[in-house]
Amino acid sequence: MRLRYDVIVVGGGHAGTEAAAAAARLGAKTVLITPDLTRIAQMSCNPAIGGVAKGTVAREVGALGGVMPQATDASRIHFRMLNKSKGPAVWGPRAQCDRALYPIAVRRILDGLENLDLFQEMVTGLHIDDRVRGVETRGGVTFEGEAVVVTAGTFLRGRIHVGGAAAQGAGRAGESPSIALAEALEARGLEMARFKTGTPPRIDGRTVDYSRCERQDGDRQPFRFSFYVREPLLKQMPCWITWSDNGLRDIVTRNLARSALYGGAISGRGPRYCPSIEDKVVRFPDAARHQVFLEPEGLDTTELYVNGLSTSLPPGVQLEFLRSIPGLEDARMTKPGYAIEYDYFPPHQLNHALEVRSMRGLYFAGQINGTTGYEEAAGQGLVAGANAALAVLGGDRFIVERDQGYIGVLIDDLVTKGVDEPYRLFTSRAEFRLLLRQDNGPSRLGPLARSIGLLTSGQEIALEERLREESRAMVWFRDYSLSPEVANPVLHAAGSEPVKHSRRARQLLRRPRVDARALLAAAGGEAPDFDPDVLAKVEIDAKYEGYVRREAERAQRLREQADFIIPEDAPFTTFATLSLEARQKLSRVRPTSLAQAGRIPGVSPADLQNLVMELRRMHGGGAQAKRVFHVKHPAYVPEQQR
Repeated sequence: MRLRYDVIVVGGGHAGTEAAAAAARLGAKTVLITPDLTRIAQMSCNPAIGGVAKGTVAREVGALGGVMPQATDASRIHFRMLNKSKGPAVWGPRAQCDRALYPIAVRRILDGLENLDLFQEMVTGLHIDDRVRGVETRGGVTFEGEAVVVTAGTFLRGRIHVGGAAAQGAGRAGESPSIALAEALEARGLEMARFKTGTPPRIDGRTVDYSRCERQDGDRQPFRFSFYVREPLLKQMPCWITWSDNGLRDIVTRNLARSALYGGAISGRGPRYCPSIEDKVVRFPDAARHQVFLEPEGLDTTELYVNGLSTSLPPGVQLEFLRSIPGLEDARMTKPGYAIEYDYFPPHQLNHALEVRSMRGLYFAGQINGTTGYEEAAGQGLVAGANAALAVLGGDRFIVERDQGYIGVLIDDLVTKGVDEPYRLFTSRAEFRLLLRQDNGPSRLGPLARSIGLLTSGQEIALEERLREESRAMVWFRDYSLSPEVANPVLHAAGSEPVKHSRRARQLLRRPRVDARALLAAAGGEAPDFDPDVLAKVEIDAKYEGYVRREAERAQRLREQADFIIPEDAPFTTFATLSLEARQKLSRVRPTSLAQAGRIPGVSPADLQNLVMELRRMHGGGAQAKRVFHVKHPAYVPEQQR
């Protein structure tokens, strides 16, 4: 049997669902193929979305019309805004979700897309001539199409390790690995490598002594990840905090040889920032204790996720070290933790559309590119799916730049810098994090999504309403004046000096600790009712106006560098004025702009200067070369100053 589609998405995880939904919203006839339709968007590790930087990515996915934020709102059972004591550039929304309800919400959203079909099967190979032409499945069904997005997660030759037992081939616990597809991709000459990740044990919450743990309730202020759809919010459940001590350290130390990681069974490198408990004990032997979070798996289960104890030790050892933790002395383990090792493709082989450079029409997204986390996968999936659809439909490439979103930072890092360990996104990776806040996604990315047709009609209406409300709020705070009698009680409560004359609300809002909601309340019946998310944006813009302006100016300078287009066929290896390392790195990554070239490790400012001169010489000093040469960049020094 042969079936024809515009876009074929392989894999039904967080990257695959976003890729398929994005392609379908753009109008491409799309099919998502996955081995088990009942496990679409399964939260195979922690049932949580968001965190510092990652929460902003999730909201950006929402601003671009994606699935993850709406499904998160529909299934969240605990919410906290992380880093609230710090500046707004690093605030991180995080939601604990009901593990069972999240994929149900995703499936409901996917089923509502008229251009999307779902098909249950294992993909075993690709049809390629001068470009990708389709895929072959295990059952013999052939899918033909001009674009294929592979989002295989940890399934490519995946192997699960638990202690010293023989490793089992699996993409996730209970699911078969994808071996034939891995071999088919490798046979095409693509570079491959191995990474590993892991999960912690789960326990029965009825066996926990909560009196020995610290209770952590969610934020009371209602918050939604989605900007465009208001899902009803579920009741919140508490999380709990406890700590491991020397008892756990001693148990792990005695059994290190039985760990799959330290016993030599695993060769792949694991995530630096989400280490196993074995890693923690070895790397931080003098640490008195390690924090452990007990997080609910759902509303209708007593099972708890033991965050902070990822491990590949034998189940018996896991139970022993669990019972060494205060509050877990009588804990009953419901599922042991395990490590999984899998193939990935170093992402320097991709362009910024996430298309494989050597194979037109083939796109990669998610852990196949060496990343970690549901949110990073979702952001990549949306970009890859959108570009696959646009390529088939004749549109321009869809690229999120570094100054437009954390999604842009993520993809640019992957393509220009590559990975030597599982990649995790942090706010420190972004040069413009005050511009890329979690509250302003619609104004940053909404118009871009609308311009290429990435939003549904309902999402477009919601975007317009959101932007209008932001504008109304900005005008109100700019124009409305508060008398001293009205303003001073608010200022006194904020520890700010009183005023003697009437002041504009925006002037008062610039003061530290003066709250937008308090000013609105003081204005009484004359004040309109604004969404809390809109108020947060207006308040941050006012308080950090000067910083935001300077950061925007820096971003504009970066855009000027990005306007310098490097020819796709630039012969970097012949540019003798560049260092050997720079020639090798440039030839490998093949940047498309001077800005991208400057972010490649090993390419120095002197190399950038020489690159400009080499390209000018190559173009014979023509108008294009002169335009390129006079773009200011870190290595540029005007001739009169040399």
